[in-house]
Amino acid sequence: MDANKPPSRGGYNGPHMLLVRLGIGLVLLGAVAPGQKPGDEEVRRVHRAAILIDAHNDAPLRVIRGVDIGPRAKDGHTDLVRLREGGVDAVFFAAYVSPTYVPRRQAARQALEMIDAVRTSMVGRYPGDFTLALTASDIESAHREGKIAVLIGVEGGHAIENSHRVLRSFHALGARYMTLTHANTNDWADSSGDVDNPKVPHHNGLTDFGRQVIAEMNRLGMMVDISHVSDKTFWDVLEVSRTPIFASHSSCRALCNDPRNLTDEMIRALAAKGGLVQINFRAAFLTQRAAPPAGVEDVVAHIDHVVKLTGIGAVGIGSDYDGIDYAPVGLEDVSKFPNLTRALLAKGYSPEDIARIYGGNLLRLMRAVEAAAGR
Repeated sequence: MDANKPPSRGGYNGPHMLLVRLGIGLVLLGAVAPGQKPGDEEVRRVHRAAILIDAHNDAPLRVIRGVDIGPRAKDGHTDLVRLREGGVDAVFFAAYVSPTYVPRRQAARQALEMIDAVRTSMVGRYPGDFTLALTASDIESAHREGKIAVLIGVEGGHAIENSHRVLRSFHALGARYMTLTHANTNDWADSSGDVDNPKVPHHNGLTDFGRQVIAEMNRLGMMVDISHVSDKTFWDVLEVSRTPIFASHSSCRALCNDPRNLTDEMIRALAAKGGLVQINFRAAFLTQRAAPPAGVEDVVAHIDHVVKLTGIGAVGIGSDYDGIDYAPVGLEDVSKFPNLTRALLAKGYSPEDIARIYGGNLLRLMRAVEAAAGR
């Protein structure tokens, strides 16, 4: 959450899957040269073959206010119709908790309300299209069945109200990552959102309790999300986590100098420990140009920057749709993801590269975190 604030693709088994794989092989044999415009059929073929996972989407903010996620909406970025049109295979929906709930001591309750909105008002209402996923294998199973895998990430560590029991309860209800802070420093971790505010007590990164939170997330098999944290918190988390960590919705500071984005040093260090940067689509995190507005090419530039720093294995997508004010031109909502596929092909990325960016890298990280659970 960063605002200032056609049909089913179906599974690909048997002869159909063979044809898709054959198509990918043909694309690889005749790869698009950088700058060359890929054809529509090529874009469709490559897009369908990948498992597209969006690591951060704030649609539950609208659902909890009574919006039906099913029909095409005239506003917002996300609904079931447009998810299908965009070929989205899996989404981590954010159980975002505004910092305003902290002084009211209702942060945990709000997180529970948001989790229930995902489980009941989304998956429960449309079980033929959505399925709740808890593991990487669940995502792949949903893809084979032609369903959209729905996952949950708690956004804002203040939601646990300094309780490991609450953290464990969120995990039991399906939360598979937690964003350690939001724009507010909480009682155990500093945020990038108020690091320069002299009125806010800071901890110089993680407190001892914060380190215990990371240890418990590692034990549970819950991914550690460092989007929104301060630079010092990032380095502390990278040091103490036994499992790879990720930024569910952040971009590159070298291309857009905002504290919500990661420096090159951070990106390299994250990648060296198996972590990921999931590129955020918020226009203000993509470019600081006054004009023209951010476009799909800016998202490609941030992806390309990470790849040049670390290789193809450390980047993914975390759009922040329905939590951002301005989306890039060409990526106005979830139905527009094929435009990103077209732009990546035109940039010279292979179908295999795109499959890793869209979901392969995140599936790998999920499996690493799952394998470490219980230790």
